[in-house]
Amino acid sequence: MKCCPLLSWVKSSLTWSTSAHPKKFKDRKFYQHNPTVTLMRTTVEENRKLGEEIGCKAAAATGPTCIMVPLKGVSAIDQPGKAFDDPAARQALFDGIRATHGSVELIELDHQINDVEFAEAAAGKLLVLLNQR
Repeated sequence: MKCCPLLSWVKSSLTWSTSAHPKKFKDRKFYQHNPTVTLMRTTVEENRKLGEEIGCKAAAATGPTCIMVPLKGVSAIDQPGKAFDDPAARQALFDGIRATHGSVELIELDHQINDVEFAEAAAGKLLVLLNQR
């Protein structure tokens, strides 16, 4: 889920400019990750659809499944004060998951995805799920 709030593409040249992006995205928020990779922030509607897709795919799983949601952000740049901070888009992603996850366990944590607490909770849950197989 770490990559959900953005779209990325790799450029073949080592220079970066907004003119390299399709014109239909001219009003979008971009972040230059490095000289060859540029990220584009997804919209609220795109995030809602992504969340719905994540929930549906998890609901269709046949083995032990759990969705863990980091309420304070899903990437290093998706948090307060960072380039892709967008609480409405983040909420839309989570609402889409909530609407479609079915009976799959949904764990919401008041952490950012890169917080130690979230990582420890995710690792612990993974061990539990692996032991259920």
